[in-house]
Amino acid sequence: MGAKKLGTSLIFGVLTIFVLITISSVIFAFILRFTELQEGSIKLIVTIISFIALFIGGFICGGKGQQKGWLSGGLTGIVYTFIIFLFQYLGYEKLFTSEQTIYHICYILTAMMGGVLGVNMTSSPPRKA
Repeated sequence: MGAKKLGTSLIFGVLTIFVLITISSVIFAFILRFTELQEGSIKLIVTIISFIALFIGGFICGGKGQQKGWLSGGLTGIVYTFIIFLFQYLGYEKLFTSEQTIYHICYILTAMMGGVLGVNMTSSPPRKA
């Protein structure tokens, strides 16, 4: 896989993740603001949506790259984790907690699975002679 194709697919995958997370964050912010729900009551739903967003981002990246889905999906998860780590460390001067580290390892693995599935679902079938 060429570096340019990998880079382009990574950008698409990471942007997809951030778009999905931003949209869901806005929706949950409105829900929390205008209803009686508390943040603790939707924590599981937010976590599930995060995993879905990482899977979809890995899927898009794998589909765009069309080979080595585990690598492209894994790199998508790593880039996402690195951006979140930089935001947290530079913005709040805090490192990942052990719980966050476990979540981000699982995010990377989820993006890898999405990448593998993305390659297998979007690659063209072999032609018959």
